[in-house]
Amino acid sequence: MWTVPEAEDKTISRAMGVKDERLKLISEGCDPIRKDVKHESKDILSEVSRTHNAIQTLDKTISNLEMELAATRAVQESIINGSPISDELKIPETNGKRKYLMVVGINTAFSSRKRRDSVRATWMPQGEERKKLEEEKGIVMRFVIGHSATSGGILDRAIEAEDRKHGDFLRLEHVEGYLELSAKTKTYFATAAALWDADFYVKVDDDVHVNIATLGATLARHRTNPRVYIGCMKSGPVLAQKGVRYHEPEHWKFGEEGNKYFRHATGQLYAISKDLASYISINQHVLHKYANEDVSLGSWFIGLDVEHIDDRSLCCGTTDCEWKAQAGNVCVASFDWTCSGICKSVDRMKDVHRRCGEGKNALWTEA
Repeated sequence: MWTVPEAEDKTISRAMGVKDERLKLISEGCDPIRKDVKHESKDILSEVSRTHNAIQTLDKTISNLEMELAATRAVQESIINGSPISDELKIPETNGKRKYLMVVGINTAFSSRKRRDSVRATWMPQGEERKKLEEEKGIVMRFVIGHSATSGGILDRAIEAEDRKHGDFLRLEHVEGYLELSAKTKTYFATAAALWDADFYVKVDDDVHVNIATLGATLARHRTNPRVYIGCMKSGPVLAQKGVRYHEPEHWKFGEEGNKYFRHATGQLYAISKDLASYISINQHVLHKYANEDVSLGSWFIGLDVEHIDDRSLCCGTTDCEWKAQAGNVCVASFDWTCSGICKSVDRMKDVHRRCGEGKNALWTEA
C-alpha cells in the first residue's frame, strides 16, 4: 500500500487548519473584531461627549469672566474721566449672583419726563411692586439714560432728583445725543450684562406700550437657544439722499442705489439672549456704528450663528391690539408705525393701556 510522505501530511494538515479557521471567521461574521470596534467606538463617543461638556463649561466661565472684566474697565474709565459712578454701575458681588429672566431697558431722553411718567402710570410697576417683580419673577425694569455734554449740569441734576424719587434709572457712561443712539445701545447691553445675569436683555422706546407678562412668556419659549435675536424683522431701503429721515451716510457699503438693508429688528422693541449681550460687551470697542441703531445692532450679528425670530406680536398697531386682546391674543408691544411710537404718547398711553393691556394680575400669574 502506498503511504503519503510525512512532510506532505503536515502540509495538508496545516492547509486544512487554515481553511477551517477561515470558515469559522466567515460563519461568525468576524464578531471578535466587530465587538472590539464597537467597544472602542463607545469609548470614543463617551470621551467626545465628556470633552464637549468640559468645553461648554469652560466657555461659560470665560464668558462670565470677560463680562466682569468689561464691568471693571467701565468703572476704571469712569474714575479716570472723573465721571460719577452710579450705585448700579458699581461691580456687584459675583458669589451667589442671582439669575434673572430679563432686563428691560426703556430708552429715554432728558426731555422725556412726561413720557416716563405716562409709562410709570401704566405698564411699569412702581416702588415695592417693582422690587417684588425683580425678586419673585426675575424681571428688571429701568429707564436708560446717559449724561449731558456738560457733566453735572442742570439736565443731569434733574435726572438725579427724579431717580431719588422713583429709583428706576440705569445711568450709562455715555453722552446723550440722537446721533449717538448706536453707541448708547452698545453701552446699554454691555452695562446691563455686567450688572444682571439674565437670560434676555430687552431694549424698548419710552413711547411704546408693553405688556410685561406677555413679553416674559414670549421670551421664555426661546430659553433653550443660546443665541437668539427677537423682534419684528424688516429690510427697509437704504436711503442715500441727504436731508431725509433715516439717511444712511454709508449707503455705498450696501451696494447699488435702491438696495435694501439686511434683515434686522425694528428699533421700537427687540430682545437678545445673554450670549449676544456678552458678545457686544466684549467686542464693543470694535463694533461699527451705523447712523441708525437698529441697523447697527443687526450688523453686529452678521456672520454669527444667530437665530432671528420674527415675532409680529412685538409690533402691533394701537387699533388692532384691542381686538387681538379681546380674541385672547394679547400683543407684546403696541405703537403707531407712522410715528415710530405711539402718536402723542403722553396723552394716549393710558387709553392704549386700557384697551390693549393684559390686566394687572397677569404679571403674577404668567411671567
